[in-house]
Amino acid sequence: MLRAFIIAATIVALAWVAGGQALLGRIDPALAVPLLVPPMLLLAWWQRGEPIAVRRRACLLTLALVVSTQALLGVVLAGSAAWLQLLLTIVAGTLAAWLADRIIQWRSRPQLLPWLAGFLLMIGWFGAGHALLGILYRPASASAGAPAVTMLTGLPLRWSASPSIAAMIAEGANDDPALARLTATGPVSLVDSLADHVPPAGGTLLLAHPRALAPQELVAIDAFVRGGGRAVVLADALSGWPARHPLGDPRNAPITSLLTPLLDHWAVTLAAAPVGASQALPVDVDGARLRLFSAGRFDRLPPQCRAYADRRVAQCRIGQGEVWLIGDADLLFAPLWQPPVPGATHLRQADTMEWLSARLWRGAGNGLLHPLWIRARTA
Repeated sequence: MLRAFIIAATIVALAWVAGGQALLGRIDPALAVPLLVPPMLLLAWWQRGEPIAVRRRACLLTLALVVSTQALLGVVLAGSAAWLQLLLTIVAGTLAAWLADRIIQWRSRPQLLPWLAGFLLMIGWFGAGHALLGILYRPASASAGAPAVTMLTGLPLRWSASPSIAAMIAEGANDDPALARLTATGPVSLVDSLADHVPPAGGTLLLAHPRALAPQELVAIDAFVRGGGRAVVLADALSGWPARHPLGDPRNAPITSLLTPLLDHWAVTLAAAPVGASQALPVDVDGARLRLFSAGRFDRLPPQCRAYADRRVAQCRIGQGEVWLIGDADLLFAPLWQPPVPGATHLRQADTMEWLSARLWRGAGNGLLHPLWIRARTA
C-alpha cells in the first residue's frame, strides 16, 4: 500500500514538473504518459519477490491513485476531469507496468541484460509517448476543397525581414510562423486590397490589424458580413509587435488600430490598451486558451454581441453574418503560442492557432485530445 502511494505521488509529481503541467498552465493527465516507465520500473523492483497476484494489486492500486488524483486536480483547477485523457493514462499505465514487471522478473545471463532492457524501455517509451501525444493532439486541417480564407494584414507576416528587394528575392517569402501555420492548415489568399478581392461565397475574411483602408474597402467588408459572411477581426489598440525597421518605416506594423470607421459603423468602440504591459495575459474563450499582450477592451458593443475575457474578445451578429472581434493582434506573435520545444505542438502554451483555424475553416483546428487549461484569472 505504501509503495503504491509513493509511486502514484511520483507519477503525479513528474507530470507536474517534467511533464510540463506547471510550465504550460495545463493539468492534462495525458502529459504523464511519456513518464510512466521509470516509476513502474521502481515499483516492479520493490515488488520483485512478491507473488504475481500481489504485484498486480500494487499496480492496479497505483493506477487508481494516479487517475483519481489527476481527475480531482482537473475538476478543481480546470473544471473538467478529461475522461478521454484519463482512459489513455490507464491503458498506457497498464502496459508500462506489465513491461516493467516482465523486465524485472527476467532471469538472464548475463545479469546486465535486464538493466539494459529497462534503460532502452525508458528511452523508447518516452519518445513513443510524445509521438503518440503529437498525433492525438494534432489539430485537424481544413477539408479538401474548402474556400480560401481572404487575409488582409498590416503585420509583417511575409517578406518581413528582408532589407532590400534583392534580399527578398534571394530569401523567398520568408513567412512568419503564424502565416506558415495558417497556410499549412488551409488555403489562404493574402491580398493587398479588398476592393477587388472580396471573399468568395462560403469563405471567411481575416482582418489582422490592417493599414488604413479605403472607403470602398470598408463598404465591401460591411456588405460581405451583412450578406452572411464570416470574419475574424484583430484590432489592436496598442500593438507590441516588434519593429524590424526604423521608426516610421511603413513596413512596420501600425501602432494602433485603423479600423475605427468600420467598428463605429457596427456600434463597437475599442478602448485604449493599458500602457506598460510587460507580460502576456492568458484568457479563456469558448474553452480555448489565448495569450494576449496589451489588449484593448471593447467598451461599447451592440446587444447582439457576446463578450469574453472581460470584453477583450467578442462574437457579434452583424446582419446575416458573424464577426469575431479581438482587441489584440499580438496574439499572433509566435513566442506567445509556439511550444517551448520546437515541433512538439502537443506541448503548446496556447490554443491561438487552433482556435483561429476553427473560425476560419469549418471543422478545422480540433484534435482528438484538447489541452486541459488551468483556469485563467482575467483582470
